[in-house]
Amino acid sequence: MDDGVTPNNSFPVVVYRKVIEFEPEHAADWLEDRFEQNGWTNAFRWRVYDYHHYHSNTHEVLGVYSGTASLQLGGEQGRQLEVHPGDVLILPAGTGHMSIHHSKDFSVVGAYPDGKEPDLIRLEDKRPEDVSGKIAQVGLPHHDPVYGQSAGGLLNIWR
Repeated sequence: MDDGVTPNNSFPVVVYRKVIEFEPEHAADWLEDRFEQNGWTNAFRWRVYDYHHYHSNTHEVLGVYSGTASLQLGGEQGRQLEVHPGDVLILPAGTGHMSIHHSKDFSVVGAYPDGKEPDLIRLEDKRPEDVSGKIAQVGLPHHDPVYGQSAGGLLNIWR
């Protein structure tokens, strides 16, 4: 929830553990292909920034394909989460996130529903006017980035 600095979202972060078990390069390809098949595009391969930030205009999926990390979700007062290869996190718009520490080989595939270009708001930036209203206007994705339209998963959790 909104802590006055990080807006977060009323939707929860969704975490799928050990979705896949491939070598890193094959895992990255699989994640990118799966996300794209389910309408989560504009993909990147990199890490998670080491500063608190959020996106007010789109949700984000992060699929870990290499290494490990401790991420902080929800802003400065948020929770820490250890992630490993094969884990997938779906962050609703407004959810603060950062890497606290990570292995040298830590990498993720990230993507956005319908290929939306994310804004980047750092906690050190001035909080945009009516950012909570903007976040509330971000629609539900059409598909779960991993499981598509199948029963369960993101579509049921966020409805």
